[in-house]
Amino acid sequence: MTEADLLDSAERLSREELEALQLERLRATLRHAYDNVGFYRQSFDKAGLRPEDCRTLTDLGRFPFTAKADLRDNYPFGMFAVDQSQVRRVHASSGTTGRPTVVGYTERDLDTWADVVARSIRAAGGRPGHKVHVAYGYGLFTGGLGAHYGAERLGCTVIPASGGMTARQVQLITDFRPEIIMVTPSYMLTILDEFERQGIDPRTTSLKVGIFGAEPWTEEMRREIEERFAIDAVDIYGLSEVIGPGVAQECVETKDGLHVWEDHFYPEVVDPLTGEVLPDGEHGELVFTSLTKEAMPVIRYRTRDLTRLLPGTARVFRRMEKVTGRSDDMVILRGVNLFPTQIEEIVLRTPHVAPHFQLRLTREGRLDALTVRAEARAGATPEQREAAGRAIAAAVKDGVGVSIAVEVVDPETLERSVGKIKRIVDLRQK
Repeated sequence: MTEADLLDSAERLSREELEALQLERLRATLRHAYDNVGFYRQSFDKAGLRPEDCRTLTDLGRFPFTAKADLRDNYPFGMFAVDQSQVRRVHASSGTTGRPTVVGYTERDLDTWADVVARSIRAAGGRPGHKVHVAYGYGLFTGGLGAHYGAERLGCTVIPASGGMTARQVQLITDFRPEIIMVTPSYMLTILDEFERQGIDPRTTSLKVGIFGAEPWTEEMRREIEERFAIDAVDIYGLSEVIGPGVAQECVETKDGLHVWEDHFYPEVVDPLTGEVLPDGEHGELVFTSLTKEAMPVIRYRTRDLTRLLPGTARVFRRMEKVTGRSDDMVILRGVNLFPTQIEEIVLRTPHVAPHFQLRLTREGRLDALTVRAEARAGATPEQREAAGRAIAAAVKDGVGVSIAVEVVDPETLERSVGKIKRIVDLRQK
């Protein structure tokens, strides 16, 4: 059986058939949101628009955006478009920067979610009968349960490990022999370190594929994981406001960006400052409109993730380039724009330092200062550490154009994360 034989009906559509389906679903979604969500009715009316004003896909660009603040302002259930009796599950963000954003799912929404995650795992190389080790966190975070039900929908055996207890993760992988692991890339590096700490060669495990998401990660990190674990490392994308994991997936046969499941999620890329829709191929902020969600449709939701859209390769669906950062995660240091992923690329190619680092922002007088704290690899000599620090500082100066300080600290000094790693510590006085 070839890969083409495994594609579902939507993956076999022509581009013209897909766009016709998108327009039909988009018009229905706009009507559903306008009729059932007060926020969207007021938003559309203020813009002088009605759902029927969307006659082509490009007309969507006339409609107003939805921001995370809008979801928080309507906390907890003000964005729901169905009666509470039809809601089968709620998820929510952590709420660490304010009120959490709450999302709801009907029974059909949960089926759709399982379907798109199953499609994602299959595109990553998963097959019915494979064992899937899910080390995303379970609970209100969408990662664990989203991966769990998608893997079951594909016909896989799920090992619901959740996050944390890293030594136990190693034991379960060693004993249960899964073919696939689903986890954040930063926590995968922590698991790698634990394998080596226990004296187990990570390359000898049963794992064949790692499906990594929930945070930006670089090609350098992909190479680090693939070489140390002897697996295929592929990217999955999603966010709870749109559905959770399974909005887009990198195909294992190409590893050339994430195919957006456009039969369910319509993507746009806009200028982060002006909101102008940018043509495919140009970098900007990713915006999503759901096409099939019932409980909580979202119209032109601003993700703050920075990427660009490209033509499909392994699938008819367009690809989004690997997310390079977030518009709200950008550090402006003495007039220079800097993203954590730029530092990550440099750290990962520097000898004698591990792929664990943190950015510490301070203020010296009137000027902001940045210190990169990177862990030394085990066995690195003081001379090698000093050379690594100089190399990182020089590479940032040459590649980014700003001077920084570097501290190479002892192994296992920086706090590990079982979920999304906190790369930036801002110690500046507000």
